[in-house]
Amino acid sequence: MAIVEELIRKSEEGLDFGNYKLESKAKLEGFSFEGDVYKIKTFKEITKLERNGLFVYESLPGTSVFNYKRSETGVSFEVQGETDAQITLELGEMKEYEIEVDGVSAGVMKTNLGGKLTISVETKEDSATYIKVKEA
Repeated sequence: MAIVEELIRKSEEGLDFGNYKLESKAKLEGFSFEGDVYKIKTFKEITKLERNGLFVYESLPGTSVFNYKRSETGVSFEVQGETDAQITLELGEMKEYEIEVDGVSAGVMKTNLGGKLTISVETKEDSATYIKVKEA
């Protein structure tokens, strides 16, 4: 998969965003997709996505995300980066979610009062890691 040079774009299955190859911060505001407005900040140290002014996704260090799709019951996407990443997602408050990494169950985790869920993912530059998070 290629880096997202334009920072955020519509893909066949959802959104692509983030560029972990950038040496300095880049951001893009006002990207419209399916009735929502997105804001992306990204570079080698962090990738952060907001929807309608609210937190959606953050990775430390920065990553590139492909085919990001969200639904009432969770999210799915492919992630790529130079090193392992810590990814924080905004989901439902105090709910349990089943985590899958490349089709293998990584267990069930519960979100905090703010609805945030943090997972660690082994990312690779030469291929994307598939992540699926759904209500348990």
